[in-house]
Amino acid sequence: MDLAAKSAKLHETLQQLGSVLVAYSGGTDSAYLAYAAHQALGENMQAVIADSPSLPRAELAAALAFAADHNIPIQILRTDELENPDYQRNDSQRCFHCKDELFQQMEQARASRNFAHIAYGMNLDDRAEFRPGQQAAAQHHAVAPLVTAGLTKQEIRTLSHQAGLKLWDKPASACLASRIEYGRPVTRENLSQVEQAEAALHALGFPQVRVRHHGDLARIEIARDDLPRALSLPTLQAITAAIKPLGFLYVTLDTEGYRSGSMNDTLLAASSIQPAR
Repeated sequence: MDLAAKSAKLHETLQQLGSVLVAYSGGTDSAYLAYAAHQALGENMQAVIADSPSLPRAELAAALAFAADHNIPIQILRTDELENPDYQRNDSQRCFHCKDELFQQMEQARASRNFAHIAYGMNLDDRAEFRPGQQAAAQHHAVAPLVTAGLTKQEIRTLSHQAGLKLWDKPASACLASRIEYGRPVTRENLSQVEQAEAALHALGFPQVRVRHHGDLARIEIARDDLPRALSLPTLQAITAAIKPLGFLYVTLDTEGYRSGSMNDTLLAASSIQPAR
């Protein structure tokens, strides 16, 4: 199908749902899904955003502003995944426990308010990535209209641009817990460290960054196009001055630059280790 046909398929899919709660994070995919659902269903949809310490305050504010700009009804759910020892343990299934908490609360809201379905913003490309949250979505029977319509990440950005949505080119932004190395417990304190560190880097003029939390060490990923500027001595000094006071003893700049899901490299490395014979 061409993009116009896929857009029509998405509209048809959403109309067939009748009514839906949309899991909304403020990222491009879920924002476009919420926008399209509102176009297709009007008051028979509502966006639902999970608020917890793993969501940066700036992201929450931006998500609420987008919904207000487009008259999308929205509900804030206070999720408690941080109280779950299985989530705090921060192993490879952390995302499952987070999304399980979200979808449990959404299912309760759906049932109490007589919505027919819950939906989330998985796109066609996501199916090839390591995303334990998809298992939680399946267990709670969440539907993925963007996948049904056959839409890729780039196609969603194109449709968002065509619709005049300002976040069509917004950089991907996973939750703050994804910055903490596997095996290091997720706490309010280290989530706050990451949030403040990334805000400091944004203030220094770097729009796409990740601060990977390795205990005393902050490993900074910056978009490759911005690495030449970051590698100047004055900028390195400014980065160090901004990050070390947040509680890190060491600050390092990752020479590979920003890449989504780099913490998963440790899982791949561990799975490739063969026991000695």
